[in-house]
Amino acid sequence: MVPSSSPFPAATKATAEVAAEAPTMLVGDMVAYDPEAIARLYRGRPWVILGRLLRVVLAFLGFGLGLLWDTWWGQKGQRFPARAAQLRRILTALGPTYIKVGQALSTRPDLVRADLLEELVKLQDQLPAFANSVAFAIIERELGKPVADVYASLSASPVAAASLGQVYQGRLHSGEEVAVKVQRPDLMEAIARDLRLLRLLAGWFGGWLPLQLGSDLVAIVDEFGTKLFEEIDYINEARNAERFAAYFADDPKVKAPAIYWRYTSRRVLTMEWIHGIKLTDIAKIQAAGLNTDELVRIGVMSGLRQLLEFGFSTPIPTRATCLPPTMGGWPTSILA
Repeated sequence: MVPSSSPFPAATKATAEVAAEAPTMLVGDMVAYDPEAIARLYRGRPWVILGRLLRVVLAFLGFGLGLLWDTWWGQKGQRFPARAAQLRRILTALGPTYIKVGQALSTRPDLVRADLLEELVKLQDQLPAFANSVAFAIIERELGKPVADVYASLSASPVAAASLGQVYQGRLHSGEEVAVKVQRPDLMEAIARDLRLLRLLAGWFGGWLPLQLGSDLVAIVDEFGTKLFEEIDYINEARNAERFAAYFADDPKVKAPAIYWRYTSRRVLTMEWIHGIKLTDIAKIQAAGLNTDELVRIGVMSGLRQLLEFGFSTPIPTRATCLPPTMGGWPTSILA
């Protein structure tokens, strides 16, 4: 129990037990995606997959019927913004796997109409947060010591929340300002269950798709699962951040956050906090006297170097150092 004088809310024993057990209830300490191991976990519990299938079908069925109703009454155009918001809420309610699909679509303006894109972008960092007491219980379990012993301060609430975790702004006792990323407590269970369902559906219905797309659908799900499991391992993310920093050590315009390994685990990531302005906030960028074209050029060139020069395709949070100190906070990529 954190003392009453502590700046952190108490993490009760019950909360700590829930936070400790939820991620590992079924998937244990699985480090890498293993479809056969996941299949074995659910083979004796088919009602879990069937229940999930029913929920997913009903959610999207209601959305589809709503679109048909709008079309029937000639209101499809004027009602679509409301339907786009409804779809965002459906993806949010269905959890991290479906949110990740929505996030992927939010980066494709060539495929998604503007009013739908506007709603899907909100899936990047505007999702419901989980309780501070649960987050702090996870930190205590992962780092092996009370939150107050690790951080001198943490923000009263998360500065951003997304599909896989939420981020707090904090400060170490040694004075460094940090971003503390905490994984959602039920994440592994939710992802394993949904990947099992998607893999079953790919196997059942993939052959019905045109152009032989279905023959590779199971492989696509497996690739998605592999990348997703890599992403939820914060040790892997921290290593990628340091690898990226090494590649761009000679470029003063590109910055990767420093990692504080002493306060990092598979489910808690502590890294340097970098103040800045989001590239989408054009007004603040212009008010700061910065050139948006130059910022875009830096981003594009660093991305091309990362891929073509270094052969490194894993995205990590980065920031152009020409962005001045401001309260803009972290880019959404930290939560991806």
